[in-house]
Amino acid sequence: MFERFTDSARSAVVSAQTEARALRTDEIRTAHLLLGVLVTADVSLRDELAGVGLTADAIRTGLDADPLGPDDAEALESIGIDLDAIRERMESTFGEGVLDRPSSGGGRYGRWGHVPFSRGARKSLELALREAIARRERTIGTEHLLLGILRSDDASALRLVEVHVDRESLRDLLHTRLDRAA
Repeated sequence: MFERFTDSARSAVVSAQTEARALRTDEIRTAHLLLGVLVTADVSLRDELAGVGLTADAIRTGLDADPLGPDDAEALESIGIDLDAIRERMESTFGEGVLDRPSSGGGRYGRWGHVPFSRGARKSLELALREAIARRERTIGTEHLLLGILRSDDASALRLVEVHVDRESLRDLLHTRLDRAA
């Protein structure tokens, strides 16, 4: 499948692997593919995406945010679990920052080893191929990668997108770009 990828789409996949390593994860997730596209997309696509608030920095900020939102914390508190108290106790026992991401190492696959794709990322790549085929296009570009991500069922990646732009609006923007290029 990768032989059909444009240079930009290949660069996005390589960048996704770099992002996964930088975040110390043991697999390339859909959010990493999203970051890869945002980092490597051509200037005009990056500008259009930035116009709707979708930038690599915004996605990185979303990834760094506490995975439990205020609703989750409230739900846990209703059954007697106080997240702040747990954090304080862990830090008093094991040291400050014990629950933060590690600052060294490279995950299970080492700093330079192969990092596999998660199921969701593989599905997004497959859906990108399907998007290109449906449009009768011979290559898969960064727009197709984004369309594949939008069609995926990866809730965390979609949540990162939808904080900034409605999924259907982004699909329309991408299809319009592809139509202009055809």
